[in-house]
Amino acid sequence: MTELTKILHLEDDHEILQITGMALEMIGGYTILQLDRGEKALSAIEEFAPQLILSDVQMPGLTGPEAVAEIRKIPGYENIPTIYLTARLMNGSPNLLVHSQDWAIIGKPFDPTTLADEIRDVWNAKQ
Repeated sequence: MTELTKILHLEDDHEILQITGMALEMIGGYTILQLDRGEKALSAIEEFAPQLILSDVQMPGLTGPEAVAEIRKIPGYENIPTIYLTARLMNGSPNLLVHSQDWAIIGKPFDPTTLADEIRDVWNAKQ
């Protein structure tokens, strides 16, 4: 089983970026790249080479699912695993898990002390 070490995090809310960054780096020990726009991920993904994308759903410009769909057009990233982090877990929300590598949805608000473990658990269960 491959150990998860590198995560690309897409989120437009700067407070959530900070909280998630601390949760993933300080508590989880992950190497992360955080971007506040889906468009930025398209130019950064190959240099950073993440193993997993953690993405907000609603963002200005490309939404999380749209950004992931565009990333999956890049050779070598067609099947990059994705976990969505969203407040939109109400009934009637569109089904986000449309690709075989859309692995999970984690709701906001989330517990920063357990977020890294939740992501690691999803990673280990899918490996």
